[in-house]
Amino acid sequence: MRSLTRLVALLAGALACSSGVAPSSTSRTYRLGFSSTPPRLTIESVIQTINTWETRADIALINQGVPWRALLADTSAAELVRRDLKDLEVHYHGRGMPLIVEIDVTDGLARDREAPDLVALGRSISEPAVQQKYREYIAAIDSILHPEFLGLAMEVNLIRAIAPPSVYAAVVTMTAGGENTLVAQSSAAKRFVSVQVETAWGRLPDVGHFVGINTERADFPYIEALGLSSYPYLAGFANPNDVPIDYYARLNSSDATALPMLVVEGGWSSGSVSGVTSSPALQALWIKRQMQIADRAALVAVTQITFTDLDLSSYPAPPGSILSLFGLLGLVDINFNPKPALAEWDRAFARPLRTN
Repeated sequence: MRSLTRLVALLAGALACSSGVAPSSTSRTYRLGFSSTPPRLTIESVIQTINTWETRADIALINQGVPWRALLADTSAAELVRRDLKDLEVHYHGRGMPLIVEIDVTDGLARDREAPDLVALGRSISEPAVQQKYREYIAAIDSILHPEFLGLAMEVNLIRAIAPPSVYAAVVTMTAGGENTLVAQSSAAKRFVSVQVETAWGRLPDVGHFVGINTERADFPYIEALGLSSYPYLAGFANPNDVPIDYYARLNSSDATALPMLVVEGGWSSGSVSGVTSSPALQALWIKRQMQIADRAALVAVTQITFTDLDLSSYPAPPGSILSLFGLLGLVDINFNPKPALAEWDRAFARPLRTN
């Protein structure tokens, strides 16, 4: 899934609010936050989205696809970042929120494919010229937005599992080039790639046993943190309490050195979708369970891309898209009416943050 870019950036300066949540006595190791993705593609909707979740967050997320068309048309990467994202970064950092920026280099709704814009152009991330544009964009993201965490690619283990081997190989090569660029410009961001938790557990696709991420840790040896993508309702879990308490922590038991981990996308549908039966009560139970799982793993952040549900009529999607599976992940509905899950999130946010 991808958040808005230019539309969101125009609005950041208009937003200001404060939290009135009373803390509890049990501290948490992880910051909590969302991205700016609104229920509808309107200016008013974006403003209301950010303005509402800011009262219950202490980290911000930008989930960004590479603007391949513009980059390959020779638009400057720095120009694109300043135009689309800089005002949003200024707003978040101005509120004292650390910033996670994660870059999606393939098709976020079909990990067996390259990005739709590249496919439409007949181009590929296997091309050196395309990889160079990625490096330029990563460098601009880092030098202009100064994120605390910078994700170089998303759900890399799922790409390895279901995409052609050439696509995964290109992701490995391209992100390594991006890392070299960031080292050369003395980046202070903690670099990461994200892995799909259900894939690591052998549930998506279903292989019947825990797979782990040893291969990915070897293929991306330079990462300083590990991003997690987790949608357990799509992987056969009927009840959130069935999700193992070490669901995240076990990913740090690989052969490599343990890394700080952060959830950079995920959630549980509040309603039934194709192949899945759910309810608002089950979604609330997931938020409660997720915080227990996050506590066990001592995460550094738990975020969702969507704070609100999505009005799917506002989001154009190609035939066969799986976007509808993610339309009811919000803690509020498309009209900002709260769901029971919001109260569970607020209870977690009320816990004092332990930062050392």
